[in-house]
Formats: sequence, structure tokens, C-alpha cells
Amino acid sequence: MDKHILIVDDDDKIARLIEIYLLNEGFTVSKAENGYQALEIMEQESVQLIILDVMMPGIDGIAVCIKIRESHTTPILMLSAKDSDMDKINGLMTGADDYMVKPFNPLELVARVKSLLRRSSYQVPASPQPSEHVIKIGPLQLDKETHSVTVYGNPVKLTPIEFGILFLLASHPGRVFSSEEIFELIWKDKYFDSNNSVTVHISRLREKLEKEMDGEKLIHTVWGVGYKIEN
Repeated sequence: MDKHILIVDDDDKIARLIEIYLLNEGFTVSKAENGYQALEIMEQESVQLIILDVMMPGIDGIAVCIKIRESHTTPILMLSAKDSDMDKINGLMTGADDYMVKPFNPLELVARVKSLLRRSSYQVPASPQPSEHVIKIGPLQLDKETHSVTVYGNPVKLTPIEFGILFLLASHPGRVFSSEEIFELIWKDKYFDSNNSVTVHISRLREKLEKEMDGEKLIHTVWGVGYKIEN
């Protein structure tokens, strides 16, 4: 399994534990004990996934995540000893793709890693016209083959999950997708009522799109039902 994973954690015992489990699964692993080292590695090496601790001295994981998202869409699994919903939302809003609370089950972490890697390379659900890989809705254009998005011709940088959600909605204009449907189609996992990942990713996606559209809304909320895009 030729995937390079970066572990960023100032606790050497935790970093080593994660490393052992990932090496056993055939991954290539690099470790950074602080945010500065992590950013250096990201600029010098090809990394397919980052496991990022929130609480670190110097520059914390939130700041590192924000910095990485300026130039990379690499999946990020955030680790934190904080377990409140607001801490999770804060982590996801800064650009993380998933969030786990310490202490964690290493086997579950490996499963989350594999799931994130699958999502980053998955094929989005087929559109009603699968032969067409380009979708245009107003100023928005999506290219399924290149995973690229433009608004008024300006590129919009999206993570693989954000692109997947947008392509799903844009492929079925007018149809309302519930949070449960979106989660199970994009995350390829079972949805739990307490899971707010869809809401957070929709919010982040809207922010990126509306920034290029002068505040115009593209993704609409149908209260109590879900989300849709109108053609």
C-alpha cells in the first residue's frame, strides 16, 4: 500500500504507537514533533494523509491545518484531547476532514485513515448523464475528470470531500439530499444522528463558493430535509 502518511504529535509515545500500526498496514510513515517540522515536510515530500494533533507547543494543530490548507488539499485527520462538539466543529471548519478524540482505539484510527484515503481517490456518484464529466450551473463549472472547480472562470480550491459533495448536488439539480444521504454516499460509512460532519463541510463549501460569487447562494438548505442546488 504505497501511501505516505505524516504523523504530527509532540507526544512521542502516541506518535510511535500510531506509526507501528500504520507500518503494519504497509504505509510509509514520517513523523514531526511540532507544527514547524510538519510544514517543512509538506513542502519537501509527497504526503497522502496527515494525522495532526491539536495541542502542540509553538504552533498548534489548528494553525498548522489552516496553513496547510492554503496550498494543499491533502486529507487531514485531527487528534485532540478535547471532546466537545464545538472543538470538533472548530477543527473541521479550519479544514480537517475527520476528527478523533484521545484516547483512541488504534484499530479505529487505522480504519479512519483507510476511509479518508478511499475518499480522496473515490469516484463521485454518477450523474444522470454519466458521459458528461463537465457540469455547468450559472457561473459554476465542475470537471469530474480533473476534480477542478471554477466560478466565473476563477479556480476554487476544494478538498476531495468538498468536491464530492458539490458534484453530488450539482449532478442532481433540484433534488434535495439529506445529511444522511450525503454522508453515506461521500463518506461511504454509516451515518449517526450526532454526526455534524456534513453540516460543517457544507458550511465550509458555501463559504468558498460565495466568496467568488459576491455572496450569492448556490447551495440551498431545505429546513428539516437537507440540501440542494437549483439549476
